[in-house]
Amino acid sequence: MVTMADILTTFGQSYIHKYHEDILPSHKRVIQDIINCRTEVLGGHVYKCREHDQYELRFHSCYNRHCPRCQNEQATQWLANEQKRLINTPYFLLTFTMPKQLRRFARSNQKLFYTLLFSESWRAMMTLAQNPKWLGGRIGALAVLHTWTQTLLFHPHTHYLLPAVSVTQDDLIRLPHKKFFLPVKALSPIFRGMFRDALRKEAPELFSQIPSIVWKKKWVVHCKRAGKGLTVLKYLAPYVFRVAISNKRILKLENNKVTFAYQDRKLKRTRTMVLPVYQFIARFLQHVLPRGFKKIRHYGFLCSRNKPLLARLQYEFGTVDIKPDDKADEQQPDAAEEHCDDDDFDDEKYHKIPLCPVCRKVMVLVEIVWNGQIDRLRWMVKAAARSP
Repeated sequence: MVTMADILTTFGQSYIHKYHEDILPSHKRVIQDIINCRTEVLGGHVYKCREHDQYELRFHSCYNRHCPRCQNEQATQWLANEQKRLINTPYFLLTFTMPKQLRRFARSNQKLFYTLLFSESWRAMMTLAQNPKWLGGRIGALAVLHTWTQTLLFHPHTHYLLPAVSVTQDDLIRLPHKKFFLPVKALSPIFRGMFRDALRKEAPELFSQIPSIVWKKKWVVHCKRAGKGLTVLKYLAPYVFRVAISNKRILKLENNKVTFAYQDRKLKRTRTMVLPVYQFIARFLQHVLPRGFKKIRHYGFLCSRNKPLLARLQYEFGTVDIKPDDKADEQQPDAAEEHCDDDDFDDEKYHKIPLCPVCRKVMVLVEIVWNGQIDRLRWMVKAAARSP
């Protein structure tokens, strides 16, 4: 099977050499991390069986959030943490999409546009939610940024997962209609107007370059029911940490061209696409996020600063049995909580522990080695394998 690491190992350095003036440092880092992931360059953990003379070397992962190899463990840990915010109520999924006329500007100014995509979509939802005609209170949301289509084209959009709950100023809990959360026809122009005003304020010179048609057309906002509770989170976990393309979608690399599979949603079937290898790499790298940018955020009563209110909601809806301390339930301002930094994972903590091939018992960690020690370790493992 061909992997992204295979493609970058073969063509990564020549790609950098050819386009070195246009490649961001963050893109170079991603290329190098994916090439080095789970190789001797990053070193490894040495494990030994307590009962048998069996050793095993596990190379370290790069844990770069754009590496196709390193997402499963992160998704599992994220799911465990996210269950602490779970409310036993139906959820809705809202999606805010940036119009295509803005995408070339967003590609060149990613941090600014991604930040506004988060902040203004949340402000638009909060404005409507606080209107007594609709929910009349505060809401909470988990937000995730995605920037790609199935064919790796640039398509920035945010997904919001929201429990069907609002809290009024009098601390009354209100529930929306079972099939309806917020009116998207009203939400779309509010979002568009807020984004326009924020962009004009933050970058007036850039704003003047944007075609006026952008501010007149309809912006896509979509809302649908998303199930209930833990089922929603289990569905969302792998989706949250999915990179632009997984290794299993890459079918072959030959004649300097990459063939990969994608899902045609209109025809509802799997198709294949062939791209020149440099074009394929360029499409992949355009989805590398700015350094330090958080693609997962919590808002409203789901953010960390509102834990007392969340605890009360969990008790009211039967998610937990223990009633929270009433005096801890204090009103906090609605704000974004940047909960998860995808790069902030401890390699040693999440490193999978192997089983002994003889007795199938868990092996123990005996040493952590780095690049200069790998050859010595390989000799030791081979010597142990030859011993009677």
